[in-house]
Amino acid sequence: METFSKGIQFVLPVFIVLILSEMIISKIRNKQVFNIMDSVSSLSSGITNVLKRVLGLTIYIFTYDFLVEHLAVFHFKSSALQYVIGFFAIDFYVYWNHRWRHRYNLLWNDHVIHHSSEEYNLPVALRQTIGDFADIYFFLIIPAAIFGIPSNVMSVLAVVMLFGGFWYHTQLIGKLGFLEKIIVTPSHHRIHHAINPIYLDRNFGGILIIWDKLFGTFQEELPEEKPIYGITRQVSTWNPIKINFIHILLLIKDAWRTNNIKDKFRIWFMPTGWRPSDVIEKYPVSYITDVYHQEKYMPASSNYLKAWSLTQLTVTFLIMMFLIVQLVEISKPGIFVYGFFIFYSVYCYTSLMDRDKYAWILELVRCIIAFSIINYYGDWFTLNKFLPLGTTILSVYFIISTFVSIAFEYFEFKNNILPTSASIRH
Repeated sequence: METFSKGIQFVLPVFIVLILSEMIISKIRNKQVFNIMDSVSSLSSGITNVLKRVLGLTIYIFTYDFLVEHLAVFHFKSSALQYVIGFFAIDFYVYWNHRWRHRYNLLWNDHVIHHSSEEYNLPVALRQTIGDFADIYFFLIIPAAIFGIPSNVMSVLAVVMLFGGFWYHTQLIGKLGFLEKIIVTPSHHRIHHAINPIYLDRNFGGILIIWDKLFGTFQEELPEEKPIYGITRQVSTWNPIKINFIHILLLIKDAWRTNNIKDKFRIWFMPTGWRPSDVIEKYPVSYITDVYHQEKYMPASSNYLKAWSLTQLTVTFLIMMFLIVQLVEISKPGIFVYGFFIFYSVYCYTSLMDRDKYAWILELVRCIIAFSIINYYGDWFTLNKFLPLGTTILSVYFIISTFVSIAFEYFEFKNNILPTSASIRH
């Protein structure tokens, strides 16, 4: 947890600078690639994913060090060779991990959040899962272990892969000449996020595009076929925690509802989207049938709600960064209490973004939880050591946040209860 948290302290500011740069450049070019509420949702998803990883909430069946210790056959002294072999091994791991997540019902649940946005920009890269509670793909990294690649080399390469999977989530960069034949470019990855029939389930590569070309999953971006982003079963929510579990909940319901015993078991391992025939008839699910006349999820939102959502995102991010910086100082049970509070905070303000009629109640409960934490610890997790009035300032914020949520419910939402959608013609 501590090693990852130190890495995050360096990586996150870089990501933020790049996202702000993309926003500025898109404005200069007069190119509409951002939706405020969608971006807040994407960045909030990033908060939950970083938090999950900082707290170490994934169970590893075998650690990489264990695999190296028991499986290493070769030992290379050249660090350059170690990095080259390790890079190809980890990129191969990413390709098959990614491809299988698209192919099977159960595995798709760990990836649906990443494709749930109907926009395509750098914040979308931060839409990462919190549902992968166990590392079931460990066997894919065995080739690196056999070649005896040290764990410190793999750790550095993991950071490289993290950035490598971030930069190409943009519409502002066109095709890159000869690089299109070697690496995954923005053009390649735009295809991967598209739901056009010709583009669906293509280009799974992490950094190298060679795996897609080798295994028959490559598709070039066509000038006459503009990518349309999202997933064919729209999530219709800004709440990233809901999105993370929307697919698995449907699988559970379908497995329970079907009368076919065989289907109750095989539904988990069938191709993504497969449902038992008796369930399809009785419990239909809405899918986009004409992607070229897609209606994006876009509930009516005032500028006040957009501004408040950005404020909530910013405060939650700062609260999370304090946890990361103080991870060693805060007691072990305390970091999980802290983590739960951040998860719940994201759930609260994104529910407000969805115009959920219970959002103000959720916010009231959040305020009660916050004051219970402060009362129990006598402080907001050592905050007063750094900022003498820090806990007092946070307390005032929690109270204001509750009243603002109530105000939105009674002064904005009740006057326009039903959300409206913006029809986007392509």
